[in-house]
Amino acid sequence: MGLALLGLLLLLPPMPVAPLAPAEAAPVAHLRATSVEGNFTAAIGRLVALVAAAGGGLLALVWARVALSWFSHDVSKKVQARERARDALIGTLVFTAAVTGLVWGLAQWVVTGV
Repeated sequence: MGLALLGLLLLLPPMPVAPLAPAEAAPVAHLRATSVEGNFTAAIGRLVALVAAAGGGLLALVWARVALSWFSHDVSKKVQARERARDALIGTLVFTAAVTGLVWGLAQWVVTGV
């Protein structure tokens, strides 16, 4: 499933860059800088989407393993499932914080105090 999402994201067209209004005509150097900036922003956005899709696939596999152990009739597997569920929950929260930018925001807050 993760590979299907990855393939779908690769087939999507890049994010469009808004053109400049005629009243805002600028020198050619400014136009090149704007298009490079727009391309870079689109590339970063696509990279974040790819990382999120790949991580989502990995998290699905982790939670599937927990679910298979949880619904087992073996008591030892249920105990392992409880420990795996705790680890999977912590991993899911850390991954979600990383993808949404919460980790970056906390690091910036710690470093700059703003």
